[in-house]
Amino acid sequence: MLMTRPGGENAQKDDVPWWMRYAGRGLGTVGSLIAILLGVFNCLGLLTLNVSCLIAGIWQMLAGFVVIVCEAPCCCFCIDYVQTLSDKMETRPYWNKAVFYVGLALPPFFLCFVSLSTWFGSGMIFGTGVIYGMMALGRKASAEEMRTSAANLEAGLGQPSSAPRANLVANEQPVAFTGLPLPK
Repeated sequence: MLMTRPGGENAQKDDVPWWMRYAGRGLGTVGSLIAILLGVFNCLGLLTLNVSCLIAGIWQMLAGFVVIVCEAPCCCFCIDYVQTLSDKMETRPYWNKAVFYVGLALPPFFLCFVSLSTWFGSGMIFGTGVIYGMMALGRKASAEEMRTSAANLEAGLGQPSSAPRANLVANEQPVAFTGLPLPK
Protein backbone atom coordinates (compact mmCIF):
# COMPACT_ATOMS: atom_id res chain seq x y z
CA MET A 1 0.00 0.00 0.00
CA LEU A 2 2.86 2.39 0.70
CA MET A 3 4.45 2.04 -2.69
CA THR A 4 1.38 2.18 -4.93
CA ARG A 5 2.04 5.71 -6.25
CA PRO A 6 5.02 5.52 -8.61
CA GLY A 7 3.48 2.93 -10.93
CA GLY A 8 0.02 4.51 -11.15
CA GLU A 9 -0.05 6.78 -14.19
CA ASN A 10 -3.24 8.22 -15.60
CA ALA A 11 -4.14 7.78 -19.26
CA GLN A 12 -4.13 11.55 -19.85
CA LYS A 13 -0.49 11.84 -18.81
CA ASP A 14 0.96 9.37 -21.32
CA ASP A 15 2.45 12.08 -23.57
CA VAL A 16 4.86 13.25 -20.85
CA PRO A 17 8.37 11.74 -20.98
CA TRP A 18 9.22 9.39 -18.12
CA TRP A 19 12.28 11.39 -17.10
CA MET A 20 10.22 14.56 -16.67
CA ARG A 21 7.73 12.75 -14.45
CA TYR A 22 10.54 11.49 -12.25
CA ALA A 23 12.25 14.89 -12.28
CA GLY A 24 9.10 16.55 -10.96
CA ARG A 25 8.58 13.91 -8.32
CA GLY A 26 12.26 13.83 -7.31
CA LEU A 27 12.68 17.60 -7.12
CA GLY A 28 9.42 17.84 -5.18
CA THR A 29 10.54 15.24 -2.66
CA VAL A 30 14.13 16.40 -2.18
CA GLY A 31 13.21 20.08 -2.48
CA SER A 32 10.51 19.84 0.15
CA LEU A 33 12.85 18.14 2.61
CA ILE A 34 15.43 20.87 2.04
CA ALA A 35 12.71 23.55 2.32
CA ILE A 36 11.67 22.15 5.71
CA LEU A 37 15.25 22.18 7.00
CA LEU A 38 15.96 25.66 5.66
CA GLY A 39 12.62 26.85 7.06
CA VAL A 40 13.85 25.90 10.53
CA PHE A 41 17.00 27.90 9.83
CA ASN A 42 14.88 30.78 8.61
CA CYS A 43 12.93 30.75 11.88
CA LEU A 44 16.12 31.80 13.63
CA GLY A 45 15.23 35.27 12.38
CA LEU A 46 13.43 35.53 15.69
CA LEU A 47 16.83 35.97 17.36
CA THR A 48 17.42 39.11 15.30
CA LEU A 49 13.82 40.27 15.92
CA ASN A 50 12.92 39.82 12.26
CA VAL A 51 9.32 38.66 12.50
CA SER A 52 8.74 38.53 8.74
CA CYS A 53 11.57 35.98 8.36
CA LEU A 54 10.02 33.94 11.17
CA ILE A 55 6.68 33.88 9.35
CA ALA A 56 8.46 33.07 6.07
CA GLY A 57 10.25 30.15 7.76
CA ILE A 58 7.00 28.77 9.17
CA TRP A 59 5.33 29.12 5.76
CA GLN A 60 8.29 27.43 4.09
CA MET A 61 8.14 24.48 6.50
CA LEU A 62 4.39 24.09 5.94
CA ALA A 63 4.82 24.33 2.16
CA GLY A 64 7.55 21.69 2.31
CA PHE A 65 5.29 19.40 4.31
CA VAL A 66 2.40 19.83 1.86
CA VAL A 67 4.64 19.13 -1.14
CA ILE A 68 6.15 16.02 0.46
CA VAL A 69 2.66 14.77 1.29
CA CYS A 70 1.62 15.21 -2.35
CA GLU A 71 4.80 13.87 -3.96
CA ALA A 72 6.06 11.18 -1.57
CA PRO A 73 3.32 9.96 0.78
CA CYS A 74 5.56 7.08 1.89
CA CYS A 75 7.60 9.64 3.87
CA CYS A 76 4.55 10.43 6.02
CA PHE A 77 2.94 7.00 6.33
CA CYS A 78 2.14 7.49 10.03
CA ILE A 79 -0.49 10.16 9.23
CA ASP A 80 -3.87 8.70 8.22
CA TYR A 81 -5.10 11.16 5.59
CA VAL A 82 -1.84 11.42 3.63
CA GLN A 83 -2.60 8.70 1.08
CA THR A 84 -6.08 10.10 0.45
CA LEU A 85 -4.73 13.62 -0.12
CA SER A 86 -1.94 12.29 -2.32
CA ASP A 87 -4.35 10.28 -4.46
CA LYS A 88 -6.62 13.31 -4.85
CA MET A 89 -3.67 15.46 -5.90
CA GLU A 90 -2.49 12.79 -8.36
CA THR A 91 -5.82 12.92 -10.23
CA ARG A 92 -5.51 16.67 -10.81
CA PRO A 93 -4.10 17.95 -14.13
CA TYR A 94 -0.48 19.03 -14.24
CA TRP A 95 -1.29 22.72 -14.54
CA ASN A 96 -3.22 22.56 -11.24
CA LYS A 97 -0.15 21.15 -9.53
CA ALA A 98 2.04 23.81 -11.12
CA VAL A 99 -0.13 26.69 -9.94
CA PHE A 100 -0.47 25.14 -6.47
CA TYR A 101 3.29 24.65 -5.98
CA VAL A 102 4.22 28.07 -7.34
CA GLY A 103 1.55 29.64 -5.11
CA LEU A 104 2.99 27.83 -2.09
CA ALA A 105 6.53 28.94 -2.90
CA LEU A 106 5.99 32.67 -3.49
CA PRO A 107 4.95 34.09 -0.08
CA PRO A 108 8.29 33.41 1.67
CA PHE A 109 10.06 35.42 -1.06
CA PHE A 110 7.91 38.44 -0.32
CA LEU A 111 8.23 38.08 3.46
CA CYS A 112 11.99 37.49 3.76
CA PHE A 113 13.63 38.50 0.49
CA VAL A 114 17.20 38.83 1.73
CA SER A 115 17.57 35.34 3.22
CA LEU A 116 19.50 32.83 1.13
CA SER A 117 17.65 29.99 2.84
CA THR A 118 14.38 31.41 1.51
CA TRP A 119 15.76 31.59 -2.01
CA PHE A 120 17.09 28.04 -1.97
CA GLY A 121 14.30 26.30 -0.02
CA SER A 122 11.28 27.92 -1.62
CA GLY A 123 13.12 28.06 -4.93
CA MET A 124 13.16 24.27 -5.09
CA ILE A 125 9.40 24.14 -4.53
CA PHE A 126 9.03 26.83 -7.19
CA GLY A 127 11.18 24.71 -9.53
CA THR A 128 8.87 21.76 -8.95
CA GLY A 129 5.96 23.95 -10.01
CA VAL A 130 7.87 25.01 -13.12
CA ILE A 131 8.52 21.37 -14.07
CA TYR A 132 4.84 20.54 -13.66
CA GLY A 133 4.00 23.59 -15.77
CA MET A 134 6.26 22.31 -18.53
CA MET A 135 4.58 18.92 -18.26
CA ALA A 136 1.20 20.63 -18.66
CA LEU A 137 2.29 22.17 -21.95
CA GLY A 138 2.88 18.72 -23.39
CA ARG A 139 5.35 17.24 -25.80
CA LYS A 140 6.74 19.33 -28.62
CA ALA A 141 5.87 18.26 -32.17
CA SER A 142 8.48 16.49 -34.28
CA ALA A 143 10.71 18.53 -36.57
CA GLU A 144 8.96 17.16 -39.66
CA GLU A 145 5.50 18.12 -38.33
CA MET A 146 6.71 21.64 -37.51
CA ARG A 147 8.26 22.06 -41.00
CA THR A 148 5.07 20.86 -42.69
CA SER A 149 2.87 23.10 -40.57
CA ALA A 150 5.08 26.15 -41.17
CA ALA A 151 5.21 25.50 -44.93
CA ASN A 152 1.42 25.11 -45.11
CA LEU A 153 0.80 28.29 -43.16
CA GLU A 154 3.32 30.25 -45.23
CA ALA A 155 1.76 29.05 -48.47
CA GLY A 156 -1.70 29.98 -47.23
CA LEU A 157 -2.84 26.40 -47.27
CA GLY A 158 -3.28 26.22 -43.52
CA GLN A 159 -6.71 25.02 -42.54
CA PRO A 160 -7.92 25.45 -38.96
CA SER A 161 -7.52 21.71 -38.46
CA SER A 162 -3.85 21.74 -39.56
CA ALA A 163 -2.86 24.94 -37.75
CA PRO A 164 -0.99 24.56 -34.49
CA ARG A 165 -3.27 24.55 -31.47
CA ALA A 166 -2.72 25.20 -27.82
CA ASN A 167 -3.11 22.25 -25.46
CA LEU A 168 -4.54 24.29 -22.61
CA VAL A 169 -7.28 26.11 -24.53
CA ALA A 170 -9.89 23.95 -26.22
CA ASN A 171 -12.11 26.80 -27.42
CA GLU A 172 -9.60 29.18 -28.96
CA GLN A 173 -10.85 31.72 -31.47
CA PRO A 174 -8.84 33.38 -34.25
CA VAL A 175 -7.78 36.93 -33.49
CA ALA A 176 -9.54 39.46 -35.69
CA PHE A 177 -8.98 43.16 -36.17
CA THR A 178 -12.19 45.02 -36.83
CA GLY A 179 -10.53 48.32 -37.69
CA LEU A 180 -10.64 51.76 -36.16
CA PRO A 181 -13.97 53.18 -35.00
CA LEU A 182 -15.62 55.52 -37.47
CA PRO A 183 -15.67 59.19 -36.48
CA LYS A 184 -19.07 60.69 -35.67
